[in-house]
Amino acid sequence: MNKLLFLDFDGVLHPTHFAGEDPFNRVHLLEETLEGSNIEIVISSSWRFTHSLEKLQKLLPNLISSLVIGVTGPPVIGKHPRYQEIVNFLQSHGVSNWKALDDSYWEFPTPCRELIRCNPNTGISEKQMKELSQWMIA
Repeated sequence: MNKLLFLDFDGVLHPTHFAGEDPFNRVHLLEETLEGSNIEIVISSSWRFTHSLEKLQKLLPNLISSLVIGVTGPPVIGKHPRYQEIVNFLQSHGVSNWKALDDSYWEFPTPCRELIRCNPNTGISEKQMKELSQWMIA
């Protein structure tokens, strides 16, 4: 069975406010965690509205880029929009085993066991990578 990882950028791969810092300055942690895995990645970041899939893939390290299979669809307006966008993608692709790396917890219902919540001030850390690793081997 395929496992899908829905990936946000801001607040995940770098702090939400990364002025003066390199964008994607936390991506190395994700790269180390995903090395050798067969996880498929769907970009759920709002960057998908301003960048093509090809451009988004070029922004990511090769290892991660090679795992990207697409982006979530059009924006959803209403309660828990990011979650609804993910559910729409899942329904159209017949996948049920997923996780989301995201800092926008309010865009998901509570509780949401699929959400791996990130700290928007730092982005991903060892804590989130441990949670991701445990899901990948389960």
